[in-house]
Amino acid sequence: MGMGYFITGTDTGAGKTWTTVALMRYFKAQGRIVVGTKPVAAGCIEINGTLKNEDALLLQKNASFPLSYESVNPYAYLEPVSPHLAGLGNPVDLDRIAGMCSRFKDSSDVLLVEGAGGWLAPISDRFDIEDLARRLDLPVIMAVAIKLGCINHAKLTYRAIQASGAVCAGWVAVCSDAGMLRREDTIQTLKVAIESPLLGVLPYQDHADFDQLARHLTLTL
Repeated sequence: MGMGYFITGTDTGAGKTWTTVALMRYFKAQGRIVVGTKPVAAGCIEINGTLKNEDALLLQKNASFPLSYESVNPYAYLEPVSPHLAGLGNPVDLDRIAGMCSRFKDSSDVLLVEGAGGWLAPISDRFDIEDLARRLDLPVIMAVAIKLGCINHAKLTYRAIQASGAVCAGWVAVCSDAGMLRREDTIQTLKVAIESPLLGVLPYQDHADFDQLARHLTLTL
């Protein structure tokens, strides 16, 4: 059975997908068999009669072996709104996702599960992303969008992860603002504030070069 990590973010658009795919490329470069999944995705488009999400398609494309889209993203919702609103009539079943992830862990060396939104984003009228991560019982990697306000967002998210009882394996700094002032100082402030290790700093890119981004990971997992 392989190892696994749950990728959460400090907000929607924090860089979870870039972090997840960079991690997939990092582990694949080591010769590992890697699977990435995004169980819940809102804001999908219809392709050949099936709802699909751009981020989930990236994870499907970067897996070490072919996977059906539904196995990568079993809960695909049309509206680009909170999943608990977009998924009315088709609520998330945590047991179904847990079973799927268990099978992936049995068939891979590394399983990476990408969340939706932030740590406390609701995915149904009963569950938040936190509940999904706890159900899967995976150590958490936090993607932090390095922009104005990120210190507060990162500290709040990190404390919420700790309070939930989940293990934060580390965090990744995603440089999402090309013109941010005092970027390095901000990252250093977060290194002091967050006890879990910094696993890498992904530089700003207009279009992702995931192999290049993977080379900026310095994992201590």
